[in-house]
Amino acid sequence: MQESNGAVARHSPLEIAPAEFRALGHRLVDRIAEFLESLPQRPVTPGESPARIRQALAAERSLPHAGSDAAGLLDRAADLLFAHSLFNSHPRFWGYVTSSAAPIGVLGDLLASAVNANVGAWPLSPMASEIEAQTVRWIAELLNYPVDCGGLFVSGGNMANLVCFLAARQARAGRDVRKEGVDGARLRVYCSTETHTWIQKAADISGMGTDAVRWIAVDGQGRVDTRAVRAQIERDRDAGERPILLVANAGTVSTGAVDPLPELAHIGREFGLWLHVDGAYGALAAVAPDAPAALRALAEADSIAVDPHKWLYAPLEAGCVLVREAGRLRDAFSYHPPYYHFGDEAINYFDLGPQNSRGFRALKVWLALEQVGREGYARMIADDIRLSGELFAHLAQFPEIEALTQSLSIATFRFVPADLGPGEERDDYLDQLNRELLTRLQNGGEAYLSNALIQGKFALRACIVNFRTSASDIRVLPPLVVRIGREVDAELRPSGLRIGSGPAGQFPHPSGARSTNG
Repeated sequence: MQESNGAVARHSPLEIAPAEFRALGHRLVDRIAEFLESLPQRPVTPGESPARIRQALAAERSLPHAGSDAAGLLDRAADLLFAHSLFNSHPRFWGYVTSSAAPIGVLGDLLASAVNANVGAWPLSPMASEIEAQTVRWIAELLNYPVDCGGLFVSGGNMANLVCFLAARQARAGRDVRKEGVDGARLRVYCSTETHTWIQKAADISGMGTDAVRWIAVDGQGRVDTRAVRAQIERDRDAGERPILLVANAGTVSTGAVDPLPELAHIGREFGLWLHVDGAYGALAAVAPDAPAALRALAEADSIAVDPHKWLYAPLEAGCVLVREAGRLRDAFSYHPPYYHFGDEAINYFDLGPQNSRGFRALKVWLALEQVGREGYARMIADDIRLSGELFAHLAQFPEIEALTQSLSIATFRFVPADLGPGEERDDYLDQLNRELLTRLQNGGEAYLSNALIQGKFALRACIVNFRTSASDIRVLPPLVVRIGREVDAELRPSGLRIGSGPAGQFPHPSGARSTNG
């Protein structure tokens, strides 16, 4: 084929003609709509082994030499994903802190991919950059945080917390650690023992080392002991260390505990520490009418990490950084090599975080915020919290279930056989029993939970960040736990054996028992 000027026209095998693209898109959207409609009737997961998944994929195939028809490929991809996935958009998915995905966010990702903006510099993404800036301000509004704060979108909670950590390091280190490094600086960070493992990654990546982290004990409700925080800061300061960062939790991963933010803000001000709030899960509960009172102090934080792909129901990935003094992000990340010719009159996000090339993560969040508004999110988050409370109350009707904790939208509990006697090995057996119970429940596909460790006890954990969950869904869970628990107990204990009646360890180990992180 030749162009009008006689040159040979280029034919790219990736190109799809407009008419075919429309047909493919319509078919795929129809299939996705059918999939979403069918979710309540599907198992939450097929519970298949890695070997089975690899077999379905034909994972050992070599890269094809020649290409394939686009229609057939999209159908095959949909078949594979719809038949062999864990569905966190299922109304009975309550594992980890991964939400059901807002349908408008699904379409938003398609639109963002079509434009393919590089939201690293404003000239490369003028509208996308402004939408991201507006979305950051709207999230700050939801938290009653200063709307003139700095912020940006990142991949998720780990990265949002890391960005804030690095901003705090530069702001409070007492020297230019970006230029001079941290060797010998003896910088110290304070957090509760319930803090997520992002803190170790951040201490490692920042060059401070994990020994810089001071782990502070928690009270019976999983909240950091503020007297112990103060005492540790004073000891470190007297020993010539440099305390720089105080980390608070607005919703711990295991139980949803909210640290006493007002007291921590006061300690931060007193000692000149940067106060960072890990609100990846729970900060957005501040928009709910009955939010924990401690969340009112979010406005006093120097930085907050939030995950829109948790309680704003955005499709993965979407994390958000908020920093009170906007210039602190530029101080921590900005470099200008000679081949950059971008001005400062508009937001260039490569100056505010670790990425240069950046996808348009904000669009799916912006669309959902526009669709339902503050009132819509306040109602949905309040519904999740209410349902968690109803689940916890419903557990009391089942004598074989020991309810342990409930906070925000997380409830923890465990199965305890009715005839289980006392004894030193009782808790060991219950841990073993509940691990196997969780494995079977997860693989069974009727509901999906994760686990937590509550005062040394292995617990089942239900976290509701799911706008599809209803009261009828949560009422299914306790009888399901009891049924599976009885089956597992019957297999693990020899007939008639009461734990505590013989030497410790006189029960078989279940094959395939495993634990999962909450």
